Amino acid sequence: MATFEPVLTRGIGEIDLTDIEVYKQTGGFASLDKALRQMTPEAVAGEVSASNLRGRGGAGFPTGKKWSFLPNDGRPRYLVCNCDEAEPGTFKDHMLLEATPFSIIEGLIISAYAIRAQKIFMYIRGEFLDGYRIFRRALEQATLQGYAGRRILGTDLSMDIVMHRGAGAYICGEETAMLESIEGKRGEPRLKPPFPANAGLYGMPTVVNNVETICCVPPIITRGAAWFASIGPEKCPGPKIISVSGHVRKPGNYEVPMGIPARELIDDYAGGLLPGRRLKAIQPGGGSSAAIFEEDLDTRIDFDSLAAKKTMLGSGGFVVMDDTTCMVRASQTLVRFFEHESCGQCTPCREGGQWVARMVSRLEAGEGSASDLRVLNTINNTITGTNLCPLGDSIMPFLSSVLRRFPEEFEAHVRMAGCPLRAVALGATG
Repeated sequence: MATFEPVLTRGIGEIDLTDIEVYKQTGGFASLDKALRQMTPEAVAGEVSASNLRGRGGAGFPTGKKWSFLPNDGRPRYLVCNCDEAEPGTFKDHMLLEATPFSIIEGLIISAYAIRAQKIFMYIRGEFLDGYRIFRRALEQATLQGYAGRRILGTDLSMDIVMHRGAGAYICGEETAMLESIEGKRGEPRLKPPFPANAGLYGMPTVVNNVETICCVPPIITRGAAWFASIGPEKCPGPKIISVSGHVRKPGNYEVPMGIPARELIDDYAGGLLPGRRLKAIQPGGGSSAAIFEEDLDTRIDFDSLAAKKTMLGSGGFVVMDDTTCMVRASQTLVRFFEHESCGQCTPCREGGQWVARMVSRLEAGEGSASDLRVLNTINNTITGTNLCPLGDSIMPFLSSVLRRFPEEFEAHVRMAGCPLRAVALGATG
């Protein structure tokens, strides 16, 4: 494992970064001071653009380019921070919220300064109650000491951060559904265009950035775009927090340089598979991503390399499954989740998700048929790409990938009227 200095997670688990004095002792708010006193908003935005920081929320879109889409038409601008983390297998933003809230605040103020935003909205998932309370206390401390609120650091910049708690709806992680939720409406995705950059929150130009993306901004300002761009692949640089879960010895959040091989993440960081187990499948981008397999372990973990494998890095939820995993059962868990979380606005997602969940559940219960398998092998084309938002496109990727890779496992559920792995396990226990 090559030497790598953590940036986003530095000090987490070692010192109390929820204490503003401790945060300042580690260099906290130095980036904010530099940005406000030594740089223009255009210079800050230019540094972020030159770093080639790509959004860490899932899409991997260049952050500087996203900021540049805001029209210069005199209307007020808003910055929204997405902390509605709900992707199965992803838990990095939750950690940042609870463990290092001041780095989020610092990144938000710098980013708002760069895009000349009038106000910041911090959208926090409803279940993150501890994180909400920790962030609220941190914001109060930061405001009292002049790092947020009126005349920040004695400059002419004043910036409020409005905290908004969600109510546990996965769909509100989609940026336009999040905007609807903040406005007090039902959390449903909007038809695009218009895009948020032109007509976002309250119809005004809006940027929506993920928590981890925001946390990347202060070190870019302190160390420079060239430093950030030197980490990992040229087109997809920087540090990345990967949430590793499943059948590994040491599950958890690991900050790694973008572009390391999947094998290195599993073996060197997460301690390898459990004793006596063999790798069966990996979801590299959380529940929405198609699986990769043992022969793909040398694939580099970045947006472009995983896209070439017909999957995605997404938000960085790395779910490892060994040879004890029933792929029908794993698929059932995911499709039932997406069925439940559909907002119901789009017919393919609402109806298709429901029928897919029913068919996979029948297979898992030993009540499936060959016709269920035929439909599952073809339905991807009628669900994916036909919805307003990515939720409908998230139903089939994992199921389709393991159905292609392990057709005999699905067929055995029909032939044996149940799970063959469970039957073997029961036989082994007598």
